[in-house]
Amino acid sequence: MRLVWKSLDKMRCLRKRSTIPFLGFLITFLLFLNLYIEDGYVLEEDKRRETSAHPPSSERYVHTFRDLSNFSGTINVTYRYLAGTPLSRKKYLTIGLSSEITRKFAHHIIAGRLLVIQAPEEYYPSLDGLKRNYNDPEDRVRFRSKQNVDYAFLLNFCTNLSDFYMMLEDDVRCSRNFLTALKKVIASREGSYWVMLEFSKLGYIGKLYHSRDLPRLAHFLLMFYQEMPCDWLLIHFRGLLAQKDVIRFKPSLFQHMGYYSSYKGAENKLKDDDFEEDSVDIPDNPPASLYTNINVFESYDATKAYSSVDEYFWGKPPSTGDFFVIVFNKSTKISKIKIATGSDDRQNDMLHHGALEVGEKLVGTKKGKQCSSYITLGEFKNGNIEVLDVDHKIGFDIECVRVVVTASQKEWIIIRSISLWTAQPPSQ
Repeated sequence: MRLVWKSLDKMRCLRKRSTIPFLGFLITFLLFLNLYIEDGYVLEEDKRRETSAHPPSSERYVHTFRDLSNFSGTINVTYRYLAGTPLSRKKYLTIGLSSEITRKFAHHIIAGRLLVIQAPEEYYPSLDGLKRNYNDPEDRVRFRSKQNVDYAFLLNFCTNLSDFYMMLEDDVRCSRNFLTALKKVIASREGSYWVMLEFSKLGYIGKLYHSRDLPRLAHFLLMFYQEMPCDWLLIHFRGLLAQKDVIRFKPSLFQHMGYYSSYKGAENKLKDDDFEEDSVDIPDNPPASLYTNINVFESYDATKAYSSVDEYFWGKPPSTGDFFVIVFNKSTKISKIKIATGSDDRQNDMLHHGALEVGEKLVGTKKGKQCSSYITLGEFKNGNIEVLDVDHKIGFDIECVRVVVTASQKEWIIIRSISLWTAQPPSQ
């Protein structure tokens, strides 16, 4: 098992070999992403740590499982450093992935972006006599159970390396701007609660976590290692931490490229049809609160129009003067605004008559903060509007963006997406 922490949106993914020798221990890669510090680390030598004497694995794991109530603490595992040196400074993102050690990683090791570690075999629980849930054959149960423990030790090691952690596999292709996209998504969800963000719909690819949750996830995988595959366990973990719904972003940032599974070299040709390698125009959508006086249908609330998640706002027929407003957490310069209404299967549920406005001078009201001064940027046409160079047309930092219904309609209204791009400060 390996951890790879890649740098600056450049990632080319390796293809799994059809046969992988049984290692009997965990191999992990750390390829360090550093957005702000240039690569200046030099590999002095491979470090190997001697493992202290341990009690038999069965006896040791009785103690471990008794202590699982302390899910915020890390698992007491002594790792060996096989290649690379750990960095002292905390980074933005760690990427963990499963791969084989090859000479192709030498450059990353020397640059200080890659760390190879080993968790000794004696730390693993027994892989014999496991429960055969779902009528899986014994060797498959052993394979996926060991994989769960591999992931647990991987997550445990990564706990304090970065602010965020993403799991990948080694046979994926990444969009050219995947790191920029990740940063934008994370920034746009500032102040909202989430456990796992998904950037691919396949297996354990492109799943993002707060690093502070890694100890609990590691304990969880270790506790239920023989029950089911890891990607199924992740669904239960997310629910237990009160994230009810999947939060998956489109387009997908990672595409599965391999043709063979690690399990017996079986064919695995799954593809993510939402993947876009060159999706460069990803909106920023600054943190904001959303309000509307349009009658909302069921759970299709206003916030669902303001993210890259495959969701939308859906309201009952609006009347003249009804509004949908975005109030930023702090004033900002906006360069571009794009709003789409209606959907492929409900094309008539669009905004037939409406205007786009931007505002300033926030004031408190009974329904929350609102801007007291607005300027109209344009009218909706065929349910859509796009305005460029907003920061050149407006002489103030924007605090609100508002959609106003200018004529009543009999049809319901879907706001499919609201996309905002912030203006980049001039270079010094």
